[in-house]
Amino acid sequence: MDIKELVSKMTLEEKAGLCSGADFWHTKAVPRLGVPSMMVSDGPHGLRKQDLQADHLGINESIKAVCFPAGCAAAASFDRNLLYKIGETLGNECQAEGVGVILGPAVNIKRSPLCGRNFEYYSEDPYLASELAANEIEGVQSKNVGTSLKHFFANNQEHRRMSSSSEMDERTAREIYLAAFEGAVKQAKPWTVMCSYNRINGVYAAQNRKSLTDILRKEWGFDGFVVSDWGAVNDRVPDLEAGLDLEMPTSFGLNDEKIVQAVQNGTLKESVLDRAVERILTQVQRFEQHRDKTAVFDREKDHALARKAAGECMVLLKNDAELLPLSKTAKLAFIGEFAAKPRYQGGGSSHINSSRVDSAWGLVQENCGEYPNISYAQGYDTNTDQISADLQQQAVQAAKEADTAVIFAGLPDTYESEGYDRTHMRLPENQAALIEAVTAANPHTVVVLHNGSPVEMPWLDRVQAVLEAYLGGQAVGGAQLDVLFGAVNPSGHLAETFPKKLEDNPSYLYYLGEGDKTEYREGVFVGYRYYDTKKMDVLFPFGHGLSYTAFSCDSMRLDKDHMRDTDTLTVQVQVTNTGKRTGKEVLQLYVAPPKGEVIRPIHELKGFEKVELAPGETKTVTFTLQKRAFAYYDMDLPDWRVESGTYTIELGESSRKILKTAQIAVTGTSKKLRKVTLDTTFGDLMQIPGAAEILQPLVQDYGITSDDSGDSTALGESTAQMMEQMLRYMPLRGMVAFGGGKVNYADAQAVAEQINRLPALQD
Repeated sequence: MDIKELVSKMTLEEKAGLCSGADFWHTKAVPRLGVPSMMVSDGPHGLRKQDLQADHLGINESIKAVCFPAGCAAAASFDRNLLYKIGETLGNECQAEGVGVILGPAVNIKRSPLCGRNFEYYSEDPYLASELAANEIEGVQSKNVGTSLKHFFANNQEHRRMSSSSEMDERTAREIYLAAFEGAVKQAKPWTVMCSYNRINGVYAAQNRKSLTDILRKEWGFDGFVVSDWGAVNDRVPDLEAGLDLEMPTSFGLNDEKIVQAVQNGTLKESVLDRAVERILTQVQRFEQHRDKTAVFDREKDHALARKAAGECMVLLKNDAELLPLSKTAKLAFIGEFAAKPRYQGGGSSHINSSRVDSAWGLVQENCGEYPNISYAQGYDTNTDQISADLQQQAVQAAKEADTAVIFAGLPDTYESEGYDRTHMRLPENQAALIEAVTAANPHTVVVLHNGSPVEMPWLDRVQAVLEAYLGGQAVGGAQLDVLFGAVNPSGHLAETFPKKLEDNPSYLYYLGEGDKTEYREGVFVGYRYYDTKKMDVLFPFGHGLSYTAFSCDSMRLDKDHMRDTDTLTVQVQVTNTGKRTGKEVLQLYVAPPKGEVIRPIHELKGFEKVELAPGETKTVTFTLQKRAFAYYDMDLPDWRVESGTYTIELGESSRKILKTAQIAVTGTSKKLRKVTLDTTFGDLMQIPGAAEILQPLVQDYGITSDDSGDSTALGESTAQMMEQMLRYMPLRGMVAFGGGKVNYADAQAVAEQINRLPALQD
């Protein structure tokens, strides 16, 4: 049945009821008209399907499913194809389990390393987050299952998340926090978008008409339905009017009744309700019409993909003297509880009831013939931060007897979870002490990290190698062995900067905020945009990642040396594997703007490609850059604007390791509209074509010289410079005070109006 016709047959009560859940995980059915219920389920890195006694925080058990690498790890892959494959697999699992929408992916920006939910999020960079999310969405939806892109938007802390207001200017929102959603919405067209709990500049996300309707729908063309985060609805009728279509979970009829009353008393147009119902029914029908009842949830097959994915995501941070890869026959000590019981996912609503969990030590024991000389020592207890002298001594002894010690360390479950934020960036005290003790006993030490966001590493100089495994999913143990022993060449790169200490983070002074207000005073300077612009030393830069092979970029060619911002720039790069192993290189393309009138980051990521190369093989990689690669958000227009000037295209292996540069002259076609007033300075006026001729009589009357010849040197060089600078920063109205009585306010206003009529200031 046609959706509009179906809605026309529904009662007011049925329509209002359809705008909230039937329970925790299902939309309402309308049996009278054949409208089925649709199940949604938590994600985004696995299917957390609950039926009975459902809860949103993962306390009650869900079905056995496959836990893929969390967002923190998946982003480090820099691999669009991998994200598509994971999404495709999740989509098939949903079909097999009758789930119509999986709640994810999550693209909120990693503003601070402290956010308790960072493990779910992709990156500090909106372009990377958006590209990876788009591919995961396309993978899921290729199976005719919907996604719910979340949490829209500016949900960057767990502290007071249901009441705090994220306070930021329009440029910051557009360039950083909205941008992560924008590309994914436009490219992948998710079936649903989930609004966040928080307020945005004082207005709850669920009631924010500007973001839900003006931006999301009218500007970006989103045509699915907006669902609330669970419990994020604050005032149902205004929320509905703002663009919040589906409230989850059920309100037990209370908010349905509010909608009915509002329509009946005329405070809510029934057409607004009809529109929301149409949006919901469209996606319910879409899933129902494309149900694949032949789909099979093959947990073993999907576990194998989880292992492959985890190997692609791991980041080799350090590898002095090429300590890695290890030999399987070498005498090794695996140290740390995470070797036997890995931390592979975060806590909260995304917690998966994994079908199996592989640990590195468990697999070594199962395959002892393949790994004949590996011992194990627990080293620490994850249930406490306290140092155990016995456990530490056993670990030190094992390290002394081994050629190489491999310490499996990281953050316990209690350190990172939905619902609260971290208070520091340190490892637990017992783990930090263990690393110190083991490295003193054996300098040939590798540290394998299990964490959802950066940690401080005061011990970094004392270890030879560091492998960042992040939260790698249920197959992480096998993937760790693959990388440690060289079956897989590490190819992950950091999707976030690791600062040396928490205090270096740009949001440090303002994170968490005061009461229910959090000010984003760092503006667009998030992550590497801040660290690189300030030339601040960091532990590891954005985009960093080592390999067991080596690559060289032989050339970078631009298809033009000048362009208008309406043109497209093509960049071609030749990359060669100069090492002895097949490997994958992540090429990162940054754009550095000219030093113009707008304060901007020194460079920004605008392209990336992951390419696999055999030893000696060369491939050509092509990037295309359009207007947005050069633009900033001009709040005066308001729109995206490109400043005319010379931009530098940077090819890097990280944001700090730039391999090749080239320049392109870009002409902006958006006029910077100005309104000249009596407060406009002479320096600004002189930048306007044609204004100098109009201003010349006033400049002469100002009289910066002391003799009739007009020779400014008669004043002395320093005085002349002072007078010139005073004139540069003097507003037009200053001519009245300093014009020697020759200029009045009417004269100055006439000049302002004359300049405003110049073509350069016309729309």
